[in-house]
This record gives sequence, structure tokens and C-alpha cells, in this order.
Amino acid sequence: MLLPWRSPQLLQREAGVASPLAMLAALAALASVVVLPAPVLRVQFQPRRPATDGLAWLSVRGREIVDSQGQTVILRGFNDDALLQTGDHPLPPPLKPSSAALMEAEGFDVVRIPISWSLLEPTEGHFSQSYLGKIQAMVRLCASDHLYVVLDMHTVDFGVAFGGSGAPAWLRVPGVPNLHLPLLSRNWQRAVSPAVNAALVAFWTDPGWQRLYWDAWDFVAASFTDDSDVAGFDLYNEPHPLPLPPAIFGPRLLFPFYARGIAAISKVDPNHLFILEGDLLGDMATAVRPVRAPNVVYSTHLYSGSIVGPTFTGNPAPLRAELEQGLEEAAQFPAPYWSGELGINRTLPLASTWAEDEIALSNRYLTGWAWWQWDDSADWGVTQDAGPPDLGWLEVLAQPFVREAPGRLDAMAYNQRQRTLFVKISDAARGAVAEVSWPETEGSATLSSSCAKLIGSSSPASGQVEVRLLQASCSFRVSAAG
Repeated sequence: MLLPWRSPQLLQREAGVASPLAMLAALAALASVVVLPAPVLRVQFQPRRPATDGLAWLSVRGREIVDSQGQTVILRGFNDDALLQTGDHPLPPPLKPSSAALMEAEGFDVVRIPISWSLLEPTEGHFSQSYLGKIQAMVRLCASDHLYVVLDMHTVDFGVAFGGSGAPAWLRVPGVPNLHLPLLSRNWQRAVSPAVNAALVAFWTDPGWQRLYWDAWDFVAASFTDDSDVAGFDLYNEPHPLPLPPAIFGPRLLFPFYARGIAAISKVDPNHLFILEGDLLGDMATAVRPVRAPNVVYSTHLYSGSIVGPTFTGNPAPLRAELEQGLEEAAQFPAPYWSGELGINRTLPLASTWAEDEIALSNRYLTGWAWWQWDDSADWGVTQDAGPPDLGWLEVLAQPFVREAPGRLDAMAYNQRQRTLFVKISDAARGAVAEVSWPETEGSATLSSSCAKLIGSSSPASGQVEVRLLQASCSFRVSAAG
């Protein structure tokens, strides 16, 4: 294979990186042990979270995300790619304060923000304080409306040099053509490009290139160490094995990569969630190698029927199989499951049914997600090119759910026709409070239960209502009045 290009400055930053011959020897060694079982990867560190006036710190307990009071937290919201560089295109429109306020009013509690390595490090070895300031400003905007932020170092088709997102244009493998075939779409052009695939192989097999990536993450993480409004870091968007074999990629490359990243970032920021994505290869399962470290969350993206074929016909079975597969992979850590992306073109005939089925499944399995996305130049967003929101589509997505639950959240289901949320909680302290996402457009809420009562206003402007539990185990229904 062609070896990655390195400038003198990059070589200096990679002091100690293996020589080309050593790199080839490492690949040969990798191939020789691929059939052997891969041991669990372990990273040890101790969070040191300061007191905060912002949102509660989030952490992992077993297979749940919990807050500083030990309450189960479910994160549901949107992606917004206002800070994402794609190829040589200008940045999308910024997230409006009115949009963040509308998310809160409709009961959502998280925004996943894709960020760009290419803008963090536009010149080799020099990080951009200006771009970091834009990330900080967007976090503050979301937090002002009580929305957690997940920062996602977004990569699509390796980097901006090939029309994708992620790596800066200065990181490449020289001499490999970036072919353009007239019969292929833009996405397929990049997928089959020799230049893109050579860069991906170089990245996944060269510790030096990976070290550059974690240096960029360190730059971001260090600025948010004491910021509880950031829920966590989504370490790499949609990794995929091609052209490497999937059975090698996951256990031998992807999860060791994550373990090295957690070890690096935790030295500057041990306080946030670390979100690890499975590999993206259609809807095939990921070959998981567990990473045991504090506050690890597992994530897959749910696009069965909307991007990954066959096209959705109204049968939710493939959607359920895709989610259950992600849950099974999370159980191998074990870790909580959270979907960083799911979505569909809202103009498709069955788009509402697809969305409703996905949300019903997330209720059934008590999972969170971030919809792709809030604003989109095509037809995937609630808004298009920062235009007015499609309130009809938002109503499809804004369904009540339990966002914070004391004790153990056992069950949750929403009946759309009756506009009623059923909840079952056990092992809670008497007098504990559950926070229920309740979209403002649902109007006033009523409670049906012998073991709970509504507290505060039943007509929320904050996108939630509070339910006080009168018993340790309790089932209740919250319904729209009238």
C-alpha cells in the first residue's frame, strides 16, 4: 500500500511513530492474530466534577445514564450541523435562539452538535480559538434553554479534501486518485474513491494519524472540563470497516482506537460521557470488543427503511430488529444505549408512520436519541435553511416521555390517539419526583394514579411536568386535558 504523506511538522508531532517497515510488520502481526480472542480493553481514571450552577452532571450506572442525584435520564432531541464543514461548502445557517427555545418548549432535552476537525486544525499543528469560540457559544445557547449538548467529532468519507467532513485537507495519502465516475451519485463517488479509501486505511492502521485526531479532541475537551451542560463526547461518527474486513476492524482496530482516545481525553477531561459508535456497514452487526472505562455509552444510528434498504413499507419489524441489535451490542460492554442519529425524509408517504414506530420502539426499550436533524437544506429537518419550522412534523416527533425518573424506570408507552403517557416506576424513595417531558402544544396535563400527584403547573411552558411519587412503586398516566 502507499504510505501516508507527512510533512516535517507532522513528523515532529508524531515523534516515536513506527517506521514504514514497522507499520507493515504491525499489519502482518495483526493479520496473524485475528482469529484469537481479543481481551477486554480497560481504561482507568477518576472523574473529578466540580459543583455546578448548570445542568446536572451525567454519568453511567450499569446500563443507565443517570444524573448527580442518581435519577435515570433519557436524552431525546436533535442534531444541528450549523458548525459542520462539508467539502468546500460554506457553513449551514446558525442555530437560532428561537429554535432552541422551541425544542425546550416541546419537551426535548439534548442537541447533538457535529463539529469539524478541519476547522479546529485548519493549518497543521495550529488550533483555531475562533472556531472553538463558536462551539462554546452554541453550547451556551443550548444550555440557556436547558438542553444538554453532545459534541460529535463528525466524519463522513474521511475529510474535506474529498468533499466529505472530518479530517483537514492537509492530511492525505499522496498520489492516490480521487476518481469521479459520471454514473454515480456524490455519496457513492466518495464511497468508492481510491483516495478516500486509502486515507481511511491509513487512519485506522497508523497510530500517528490517530494521535493527531486525539490531539484535536484534547483541544476541545480541555475547554469543557468543568462544564456540566455538555453531556458527553461522541468520539467518531459512523466508522466503517471498508476496505478492511469487519471481523478485524471492530476488535482489532476500532475499539482499541476508542480505548486510546478515552485514555488520552480523560487526562484533560475525565468528567463527561464517552459515546462509542458501532461500525457503519449497512445494518450488519458490529464485532464488539468491550471497553471497560467510566461513563461509556454505546451508540448506533437507526436508518433502517429510510436510508438502509429495503424501503420502509409500514412494517416496523426491521426497525425493531435494528434497535434490538444495537441493544445487544451495548449489553456486551455492558453500557447504556443511545442513538445519536435517526431520521427520514419527511416528504415521503410513510415518513410519519416511520417516525412514530421508531419513537414507540424507543419508549418500549427506554432509549434516547437525537433526530437527524433540526435544520436541513433538504427535507429531513424541522426547518429548512433556517426557515420557519414545520410544526406539523414537529408534532410527530414531540411526544411525551419520562426524561428523569427516580428509582427504576420499568415501562413507558404513549398512546397517540388518547394522548396519554403510561409510566411504571419502582424502587423509588417516597416523595421523589419524576420529570415528564410534556410538549407545550399538548396543553394542560392531567394525572390518573392512586400513588402519584402532579406538582406545580399542569400547563407547562418549560416542556415538562413534575410528578411526585407517594409510594416506592407506582404506575401513573399523564393525559392531555380536554
